[in-house]
Amino acid sequence: MTDRAPRHARVRAPELTGAGGWLNTGGRPYTLAELRGRIVILDFWTSGCVNCLHAIDELRELEAKHRDTVVVVGVHSPKFAHEKEHTAVADAVERYGVEHPVLDDPELATWRQYAVRAWPTLAVIDPEGYVVAQLSGEGHADAVERLVTELEAEHTAKGTLRRGDGPYVAPEPEPTVLRHPGKLMALPGGGFLVSDTTRHQLVEFAEDGESVVRRIGSGARGFTDGPAEAASFAEPQGLALLPDGSVVVADTVNHALRRVDLATGAVTTLAGTGRPWRRGAATAGPARAVDLSSPWDVAVFAGRVWIAMAGVHQLWTYDPAADTAAVAAGTANEGLVDGPADEAWFAQPSGLAVSPDGERLWVADAETSALRWVDRDGVVRTAVGTGLFDFGYRDGPAGQALLQHPLGVTALPDGSVAVADTYNQALRRYDPETGELSTLATDLREPSDAVTVGADIVVVESARHRLTRLRLPEDALEGAAERRTRRDVVDVAREVVLDVVFEAPAGQRADDRYGPPARLLVSATPPELLHTGEGAGTSLSRTLVFGPSAGPGVLRVSATVVSCDDDPAIPYPACHVHRRDWDVPVRPAARGAERLPLVFAEPDAQTP
Repeated sequence: MTDRAPRHARVRAPELTGAGGWLNTGGRPYTLAELRGRIVILDFWTSGCVNCLHAIDELRELEAKHRDTVVVVGVHSPKFAHEKEHTAVADAVERYGVEHPVLDDPELATWRQYAVRAWPTLAVIDPEGYVVAQLSGEGHADAVERLVTELEAEHTAKGTLRRGDGPYVAPEPEPTVLRHPGKLMALPGGGFLVSDTTRHQLVEFAEDGESVVRRIGSGARGFTDGPAEAASFAEPQGLALLPDGSVVVADTVNHALRRVDLATGAVTTLAGTGRPWRRGAATAGPARAVDLSSPWDVAVFAGRVWIAMAGVHQLWTYDPAADTAAVAAGTANEGLVDGPADEAWFAQPSGLAVSPDGERLWVADAETSALRWVDRDGVVRTAVGTGLFDFGYRDGPAGQALLQHPLGVTALPDGSVAVADTYNQALRRYDPETGELSTLATDLREPSDAVTVGADIVVVESARHRLTRLRLPEDALEGAAERRTRRDVVDVAREVVLDVVFEAPAGQRADDRYGPPARLLVSATPPELLHTGEGAGTSLSRTLVFGPSAGPGVLRVSATVVSCDDDPAIPYPACHVHRRDWDVPVRPAARGAERLPLVFAEPDAQTP
């Protein structure tokens, strides 16, 4: 972060154009000529980008302090297909409490005119209509504040500053029970607790999911502990039941974890300082002294509260016994990389769920449109998804299936997983047994979470401001243990050669132009099953040695191979990522197999 916003050569600001029109102006369009005399800050953002949401929050204080001289204009510049829809932009503007005009630019016309390259980007225009600064990323509020103060003084002296009310027109509030709810949980005594995100409250419902029992929180944006009616939150999201019967809340914009006493509704703070984590800050320590960053969901896994820390692309944990918080997985680099927890990359993890057997923590990794998991050994793997710009809607084998910015994940009784596929407006289902992704329901307005209740699944329809109850298919209700009993246990020698057999589909070849085309990741449950052979490597063949006293266990194998079209007639050959995961029950035995082949079968048609 720079200490000062750089002053550029005076360049006339290009006009503001966007096919989607304007929001928060009472329906009136604006030109830069109409804003002449004011300091204009253009905030190029997109609704699925957590760093963009940070920038919106950073600008709130500046907007309030300089309300008569500064006009902030949000220029919504979409990444995902869903974000190009005007209704989705309008929903996001309300959901995140944007209190300035927003230009909907689905075709990126203004983005290109200003040569923007990253989300978020701020452009500062002086009262005479010249661009004087452009800054990418978050964390620039102090530098912009100093620049605004300088411009106010300079243009007051020149007589070119015009003070007065801005063009913002607040939309009419809608009389719905919930407003853009985020997450929910089933309560031990029946009923549900829902994070009413836009209204900064928690709402308790009866078992019908419609009758309101009580509200927790004043409804005003804030960070205050106290009784239910006085405490305050800021866009709360995830909820989880703690062992003592209380609820932990991911208080997202307060960058904190809060605790709610279900008996009284009283709210206290468990972790976080209210400040967002910045590089160089502590990554472990006393819970209320460590900065967090947009915690989006929480789940109790392996004795700790795991936190989907969307703002820094990591998973953190809160240890109630030690009262500490620390990074658990992820490097803070944004992307999709599997492997040991301290080497893995995430991108806005936004949903968490624990498998019925307690062996996996499922993760909805929103910005990579991926479904991933962490095992008890701390190894991160991917079930569906390949990267930051690979998204869409496709059922089928995991290597070809596509999601679009999922925000929620729910473990089903049979061991499969329901995914709130938010930007596809659907509820999807991934089956680890078959490696297939299918669709459970469509026509859901931005589903963001779900819980199972008996034979039903209750879904948060965030953009419809309601809970929706659906019936689960019968096979999803089968116990996971019943399915596991059908797996054949493989007797293996104490030393065995693991071979992943891969053959590129017709017309393709493994791509080794930039290094090894394959990656093999091996781990075991329990960890002592393997003496040597665990970890990551680039060969699809590896010798495994089992511990001298090891009994039965499960080998967890994940293989990724890149292949490219191999036809000289194709001027720009497409490349394809193939991935397959296996959980192999094994039993070391004196007369066991000395070779363990795993066939990486792929259909001829691959996803580019």
